[in-house]
Amino acid sequence: MARTGEFLMALDEGMLAYFREMADEMVARFGIPRAEAVARINRAYAGQEFEPYPDLMCHELPEYWAYGLYFKPNAGRLPDDDPDTDLSAWEVRPAPPAGSPAWTLEA
Repeated sequence: MARTGEFLMALDEGMLAYFREMADEMVARFGIPRAEAVARINRAYAGQEFEPYPDLMCHELPEYWAYGLYFKPNAGRLPDDDPDTDLSAWEVRPAPPAGSPAWTLEA
């Protein structure tokens, strides 16, 4: 496993695809730039070690983790991907600050 250009952790090909899917979910669901989605992932997981795919975290779909990286928990839970969920009541976590090492892609 090797560190990738975009992510700050060593990932095999399967886990790289899994994390890219997590970033894709944030871009599609929340309308944020890919650079921000990758920075949110890096802030949360930099320095952590992952097993080859499927790591234990793969017991959840990438969108589950995407919601947790984008929203703060509300009453101890996160919103789900039900299209009828009103996301306006959920507090968005701030993106990593500009200049943070989490930003590996051009904004």
